[in-house]
Amino acid sequence: LFESFQQFSASFVIMEKFYWELVIRTNLQMLHSVGLWPKNDEIYKLDLYSFYAAFSVIIIMIGHNFFQLMYVFSVYKNLEALTEMMVITATDFLITIKLCFFLLNMRKVKELMITLNSVLFQPKSFQLDLIRPHLNIWKKTYIGYWMLVGSAVVAMVIFPFVDNSFKDHRLPFLTWYPFDATISPVYEIIYIYQVVGVSFRTVAVVNMDTLIAALMVYITTQCDILCDNLRNIDKNFYETLFIKCIRHHQEVVRFAKSSNNFFNVIILGQFFSSTTVIAFTLFQLSLVDPLSSAGFSHMSYISAIVVQVYLYCWFGNEIELK
Repeated sequence: LFESFQQFSASFVIMEKFYWELVIRTNLQMLHSVGLWPKNDEIYKLDLYSFYAAFSVIIIMIGHNFFQLMYVFSVYKNLEALTEMMVITATDFLITIKLCFFLLNMRKVKELMITLNSVLFQPKSFQLDLIRPHLNIWKKTYIGYWMLVGSAVVAMVIFPFVDNSFKDHRLPFLTWYPFDATISPVYEIIYIYQVVGVSFRTVAVVNMDTLIAALMVYITTQCDILCDNLRNIDKNFYETLFIKCIRHHQEVVRFAKSSNNFFNVIILGQFFSSTTVIAFTLFQLSLVDPLSSAGFSHMSYISAIVVQVYLYCWFGNEIELK
């Protein structure tokens, strides 16, 4: 009978536990699809998924960035072409930084996810209404960000078909290859490679950005939970509950510091590259008709970059307020 009661109690705890990772489940699944998130609480080890991750990062994402960077050296005398390539180069540089720091800090990110599921970070059932607005804002931002970035990427990918330049074997992205990429079937293979490369990079960047934003949201929700616990301390158990609140506060501060150590360099690179990209893209926009397909592509790209910076500013400011 005692064992049955223990099993019932354990199942009750599991049902009542709030899993923070479920809120960002889609985010983590997308990262997993491009090799940036090993399952569960694991980190990279010698297995098939680690091999796929290495292929995805080195060959598909960073490899594509390398060939775009090489093209810069062939057009440095052409101001318009150089400006266009500087936009891509700055973005590629940022993506490489993000990928490197994200992978190097994978163990730290996994530890943050484990901390979220600890007892101190669990909300009570009546506190769900307190944290739900913050989580809903993150979800809406995630969807909106995906729509903006997705439209910008689609505009770039289909541009050769919009202006019929694909007939001249123009690729979506200007790159240098050590072979002739304008002959069939090499052209078609490289076209697919570029589409896959930009798709993987888009998934990686969007979900890394929104994961960092989610960590910021979790810090703000923990502050709300802590304040609510302090306001509703039972006087009959004041000392015990107050000590628990102090420990909770210490864990929130520790969680915030660990999160900051994870993404501080990423945010520095984000602001540096974003200001560069916006400046060069606005210059490009001044050279084309704003209502043309090229103008639409530039405007979509600028909007995506602005929202990307907005993510860090908005959610970071919420932490400062809390």
